Amino acid sequence: MLTKDEVLKVAKLARLNLTEAELEKYQKQLSDVLVLFKKIDEIDLNNVAETSQVTGLDSVFSEDEVKCKESQTCCTTDELLSGVPIKDDSAIKVPKVIGDSNA
Repeated sequence: MLTKDEVLKVAKLARLNLTEAELEKYQKQLSDVLVLFKKIDEIDLNNVAETSQVTGLDSVFSEDEVKCKESQTCCTTDELLSGVPIKDDSAIKVPKVIGDSNA
C-alpha cells in the first residue's frame, strides 16, 4: 500500500491540493492500480506475438485531396495567407501567449 507521503508527492507533481478524505481515498485507489500493474507484470508473454493492429484493415485513411463544395470558394494558400500579419512561408506565426510558469 502506498504511504500518505507517496500520495502527497504524486499530488504535488500533479499540482493537486487534496483534503484528508481525498488523500485516504486516492491512497487506496492508487495502491489498487499498482497491484493490478504488478499482476500484469507477472504474466509470461514470451511466446505471445506482438499485436500492433487488431482490425485487419490495411489503411483507414483516405488520400488527402482538395475538394471544393458548391457553397465554398476555393482559393490558393497565398490567397488564404494574404490577410495574415506574421507568416513564414506557408505557416502562420503567432506571438507567445503563455507566460512563464514561475510567475
